[in-house]
Amino acid sequence: MAHIVELISRSAEQIAPFTIRTPLIESSAISKRCGRPVLLKLENFQKTGAFKARGAVNKLLNLPPGSRQVVTASTGNHGLATAYAGSRLGVEVIVYLPQLTDPVKIEKIKGYGAEVRYVDGDSLVAETTARRISEEQSIPFVSPYNDLYVVAGQGTIAHELMWQMEGRPIGEVFVAVGGGGLLGGIGSYLKAKSPGTRIIGCWPQNSASLYASIDAGTIVEVEELPTLSESTAGGTEPGSITLPLCAAAVDERVLITEEEIREAVAFMLKEEGMVVEGAAGVAIAAALKSRGEDPVVVILCGRNIGLEKVLGCLD
Repeated sequence: MAHIVELISRSAEQIAPFTIRTPLIESSAISKRCGRPVLLKLENFQKTGAFKARGAVNKLLNLPPGSRQVVTASTGNHGLATAYAGSRLGVEVIVYLPQLTDPVKIEKIKGYGAEVRYVDGDSLVAETTARRISEEQSIPFVSPYNDLYVVAGQGTIAHELMWQMEGRPIGEVFVAVGGGGLLGGIGSYLKAKSPGTRIIGCWPQNSASLYASIDAGTIVEVEELPTLSESTAGGTEPGSITLPLCAAAVDERVLITEEEIREAVAFMLKEEGMVVEGAAGVAIAAALKSRGEDPVVVILCGRNIGLEKVLGCLD
């Protein structure tokens, strides 16, 4: 744990020229609903519209000397972040995507000059395909979550959050979970620096691979159903470093229904005038159901969602 906390602190300095120190604001609407201050960490304002830029930039900054090409896999946000990082750092990027990836994200990935390749299957199939190509062609693989530099990059959110809170207590932090890089990074840092803060892991009920894996103590496969939380969808790579990190850091785990996700996305648009993607809706939905006294923080992990899906949440 101490090693990753130190790495997160170093990473915060390294990625600063390429990322945004995202705002932390109070949501009056959610605070009123919950009866306590609810703060929003606006990673939807981050470069490429999601927190993933942090981990991707950090990984590319720490490639082996002379590396000029990487391969990655993603349901969209990580691929977009790696494409952005590559464009800033002069590294060619190949992104493997599931065929059903949101077209909005695909066009943005291409816009940063990355090469896109499709696979038949979910994000885990894309990951295993990209890792195989990485090994066969000796190209560095940039995992969406199963990489210490990626996890440390995501953990810089917590490093930043502690500075922004200026010593005020944080009762809970709500984090949407897919492969676990965000939860693993934030949770590891806060457990060391703010041990009184409870870490709440939030999963879409339709895609909860790591949730089940924490129960099992090893990576297990679960039935994957369609979810509006596309950025957290899909299985977790066997042997992922995020399993022990998340298991050690998380204090409570919450499953969120598709209806709750849609209501949360609609709530943010109506009450805050803010577009957030389904994964952010997962954390918002969990926070909306919480009660307590100390201020809590919700990580708004991204905004990359198609207009038709946003409008669908308003029906």
